[in-house]
Amino acid sequence: MIRTLLASAVFAGVAAGLVAALLQFAFVVPLLLEGELYESGARVHFVEDGTPQSERGAPSLGDEPGRHAMTLAFNIVTYTGFALILVALMALAERRGITVTPKQGIVWGLAGFVAVQLAPAIGLPPELPGTPAAEIGPRQAWWAATIFMTAAGIALIAFGQGVVAAIAGAALILAPHLVGAPHLDTYWGVAPPELSAEFATVSLGVAAAGWTLLGFLCAFFLNRFRDA
Repeated sequence: MIRTLLASAVFAGVAAGLVAALLQFAFVVPLLLEGELYESGARVHFVEDGTPQSERGAPSLGDEPGRHAMTLAFNIVTYTGFALILVALMALAERRGITVTPKQGIVWGLAGFVAVQLAPAIGLPPELPGTPAAEIGPRQAWWAATIFMTAAGIALIAFGQGVVAAIAGAALILAPHLVGAPHLDTYWGVAPPELSAEFATVSLGVAAAGWTLLGFLCAFFLNRFRDA
């Protein structure tokens, strides 16, 4: 059984990680590289005199192959780790008599996206390099608490019995947002707001695609290897 779980997670994680990396190279990395131009001062948007405008366009992706190789490797490792968690939870659900088909795996993947990406992004959205922010410690604590509480809340709503479980799950999901994420008292930024907004939305969109594929593949390989 352990071999089946590990094999399913590795196959699903590597495949989803590769696809996620390709999507990032196509949509996210160009925005990231463009944001670094403003971080370094090579490009300026907010000026004291005149209209705050700047050129649009990112550097070539081919300038730093080593860095992009690290991005690819990081995606594979990260998605494999997420796959291990998803596969273990799917196996636990099956022990309770809940069969997870590949189509149902898509829902599991989307639930993972909500817990790990979307819920934390409500308070701490993806930011371009060089964006001033609050101290890293409190932000990390809020981010981690939001993930765990959202995951627990989703589990209670999905698998709990009765209205009380659903209400408790909803309360867990809402709690970190009622407390609020740590932020500075003033607004700061060096990049155009349009670029920052596009980076945040595209990052979340790519993450949603990666998690959706991951959930499908985890269920697919788990069923395939178990029945082999």
